[in-house]
This record gives sequence, C-alpha cells and structure tokens, in this order.
Amino acid sequence: MTKNVLFIMCDQLRWDYLSCAGHPHLHTPNIDRLAARGVSFDRAYVQSPICGPSRMSFYTGRYVSSHGSTWNGIPLKVGEMTLGDHLRPLGVRTALCGKTHMTADIEGMKRLGLAPDSEIGALVAQCGFEPFEREDGLHPDGPRYARNEAYDQFMKDRGWPDDNPWDSVANSAEDEEGNILSGWFMDNADRPARAADEESETPYITGRAMDFIREAGDTPWCLHLSYIKPHWPYIVPAPYHDMYGPQTHLDPVRNEAERSDPHPVYGAFMEERVSRAFSDDGTRTRVLTAYMGLIKQIDDQMGRLMAFLDDQGLTEETMIIFTSDHGDYLGDHWLGEKELFHDASARIPLIVVDPSSEADATRGLKTPALVEAIDLVPTILDYFGGAPAPHILEGGSLLPILHGQVEGLREVAVSEYDYSMRDVRRRLGVEVKDAKLTMLFDGRWKYIFAEGFRPMLFDLEADPDELIDLGGDPASAGELSRMERHFFDWTRRTAQRTTRSDDWIASRDTIHGEAKAGILIGYRSEAELDEVLREAAAK
Repeated sequence: MTKNVLFIMCDQLRWDYLSCAGHPHLHTPNIDRLAARGVSFDRAYVQSPICGPSRMSFYTGRYVSSHGSTWNGIPLKVGEMTLGDHLRPLGVRTALCGKTHMTADIEGMKRLGLAPDSEIGALVAQCGFEPFEREDGLHPDGPRYARNEAYDQFMKDRGWPDDNPWDSVANSAEDEEGNILSGWFMDNADRPARAADEESETPYITGRAMDFIREAGDTPWCLHLSYIKPHWPYIVPAPYHDMYGPQTHLDPVRNEAERSDPHPVYGAFMEERVSRAFSDDGTRTRVLTAYMGLIKQIDDQMGRLMAFLDDQGLTEETMIIFTSDHGDYLGDHWLGEKELFHDASARIPLIVVDPSSEADATRGLKTPALVEAIDLVPTILDYFGGAPAPHILEGGSLLPILHGQVEGLREVAVSEYDYSMRDVRRRLGVEVKDAKLTMLFDGRWKYIFAEGFRPMLFDLEADPDELIDLGGDPASAGELSRMERHFFDWTRRTAQRTTRSDDWIASRDTIHGEAKAGILIGYRSEAELDEVLREAAAK
C-alpha cells in the first residue's frame, strides 16, 4: 500500500484555542475528529517561540543552536539536511503548499557554485521542499518575501485588478464610504476582509494542496500544507468576522503582581509596542474576534480537506499531522505576539493520525508525554520505513507512542530564543552574543536560563497559569539546581558530528584498522606489528 503524509501547520495557533483542547466557545469539530482518529500530544513544545527558527527546527529535526538559524531572516546554512533530504532517497515526493519562512543561504550557495535556479539549488533555497506553491504572506511588497504571482493571477481572474490583492483585498477591509482599511491596524480587526471566503488565503492554499494531491497520483508523497493564518494581519472575511463576539472571549491570564517587579527580560518585553496594544481591552477584543474567526475558517477547511481525502480513497494510507509553529499571547501576561516561554507562546497543538492498524489501540488518546517539534522529521522518516539517523536528527520518532509501545521519549523539553534582533536587547544593554534565553520543562517545573540575569522558574503544578516567578526565591534553590543540571546535560550533547553516526564509530576496529592502514604509532618492534596483523587477518 502506498504511504503518504499530510503535514499541516498553522501559524501562531495557540494550543488551547481548539474545542478538543478545552476551549468552551470556539468549536472546531473537524480538528476534533482528527483528534478522535489519532493521538493528541497535550505537552508539545516548539524549539523556538518565533516563526523562522521554530520552522527550521521542524524541518531539520534539530535544535536551534544546532542548525544556527536563530531568528527570522537568518539563513539556514547550506548543508543542513531537511525533511526532503531524508525522504527523497526513499522515493517520496516532498512538496510545499504555503509558508516556510525560509531564508536561503545565498552566500553559501554562491560559494559552493549552486545556482538558485538549478534543481539542487532550488531545493536548498526552499528548505528542501519542492515549492508546489510557496505563500509566505507577511510583507509581500518588501525585499524579503517573493510575491505569489499565482495568487495574484487567481485574484485577477476573480475580478480584482489590485496590484497586490494579498494586501489590499485579502488583508484589508472597507468602510462605509469605500475607503480601504488595512488589516495591519488592529483597530480594523473586527471588520470583514474585502475578499470573499473562497478568495482568502486559507481556502485558496487548501485548494492548491488538493491540486498537488491529484497531480501526485500513485507516487508516495509528503505534502507540507502550511497556512499563514491565524497569524497577523488579524482580519478574516465574512461570515467569520463576527462569529465570535466578546461573550465568547476568555479573560486574559494575567495579574498586577506580574508587573510589580518582573524579571528584567520579561519586563522589557512588556514594554514592546505590541504588548502595550494587547494590554488595551478594546484592542484585544477586536483582535480576538478576528483570531477566533480565522481558526474557525481553518477548521472548516479541514472538513473540506478530509472529505477530499475520503473521495480520493487516500484516508487509509495517509498519515496526518496537525500542528502550529508557536502560539500567541493575545494579552496574557501583559504580552502580545510570542517570543517568551509561557504556554500561550511555546506550547502548541499537535495531533498525529497514523492510519496503520498498529495505531488502533491509541486512537483518541490524549497523552501528557513531553514532545518537541524536532520529533516530527524522525516520525515521518520512520513512517516511510527510513533508517534512523540519530547523529543528525535530535528528536525521536513518535511511532512507539502512537503504537502504544512507550509512554514518553524524554525527561525535559527544550526551547531556545535569541532576542538579539529585538529592541529589548538594546534597552537592557545586552551584547548580541548574550541575548539568549533557554527554557527547559520537565512536566512540572519550567526553568528559563537568561544569560547575564537570574533564571526564571515556574511551578505549573501549583501555578498552572504561570503567574508566579520563583527564580529569585531562595526556597526554590533545590529545583533551580536540579533544572540547571538538566540544562548542563543538554548543552553537552554532540550536535555537529553529522557525517558519521555513533554506531559507525563504535563498529570501527581501531587497533587492527590502523595497523592495516600502515598507521604504526606506538609500536616498539616489527614483531609486535606482525602479531597485530595476524590477529586482524584472523577476524
């Protein structure tokens, strides 16, 4: 039977804004049905709480400090193996519909003579994916992101003559006098986008994913369907724009004590413009109205996509992964955006549906196993029957959990953040090399190492809302020391020897191999060498 993988990623979708995760007002029946067919990983964490480095970890199976793409726009260096590099030797077509936030290492490609328009160069520049249709959105008129000409033409065919319909139609509203209101401004978030539902990004890229699946035919495929939303601009077309009014909004998770004497780094992030905006209840209300509508739109598209797989006869041979690249504070902890490590930001939804009979016993399971984004490449590789590559991939396959063989893979989950590109660093007077944060979470205690400052520490058993930072409390010295040891153990991992595995090294017969190769260091006589060579011949 042909195997396929549909790897679905939303952008900035919080772990708890799904009905299967407990949201009381936002109903997501199609995503819930995926959870009922598979396993929900209730404690899944990203390797970095910001788009670029998080995604590079998803695609390489490696920690941020290993692959080196530490912030948006910092290229993933040439030579880092990605999901496509692992799957192509297995005959699996690995393609992209949507966003990667990949910045190509143009200087490295030039140094190695890789032309961007060559077959290999194109794959390197697109994070290892065949770009069936790349749609990063964000700043389509800026220098960092290529325009999606296919979407522009689609909108022209729909009757929109705008030069940039992504910006002026899909992500803008219109007032009563016909003035265009940009979706970049949060005061416009509760207005309907100018685009009709079927013209907006989420339905459009769903349709393109279906086009790819039709085209792929019987070739095994791994399709990365990567949605731009519910990431800002926070604006959604009718009828989703007013489905979720203030009566459906959850109160922000925050208290005044958090602002009284915060950790210096945390306090500096509270002063960011986006944090101040989300601390305003009116702004937060308008944004939540759109944010929840965007999620509902995604859920409806999941229903459309699952019905398509049924019609194509592919449901029973397709692994489905549903996840997000990070969360969204939405005003929790007096913060906007993401970037720090509260669960609102660093914890993600993760549902994996394995269609094989081996996974029947775990269908509908919600597991507390600590899972990281880097586990997905090993999982997909394992599903397609590829050999493990632990010297390259720092995560572990989730198939043993999906098949009920083990309950967990690790003691701690790790996430990293480089804030050197943020104004926070300058306000704190921190040098670029020291603008680093590392989180370790063991299922109860969340420890954040902050270079140059005291650590942060939260006890999620006693304080599940993460309102009380115990990092400066002498009574927590024992837990701080224990988590620091975990951090020390993690930093001592071997991460850069990716060309040879531990097994390859362990299998080497060093003594006899060196003698046969003529490396004669330490021998006192030719007779001693002859004895070693006789032993080698006898093996």
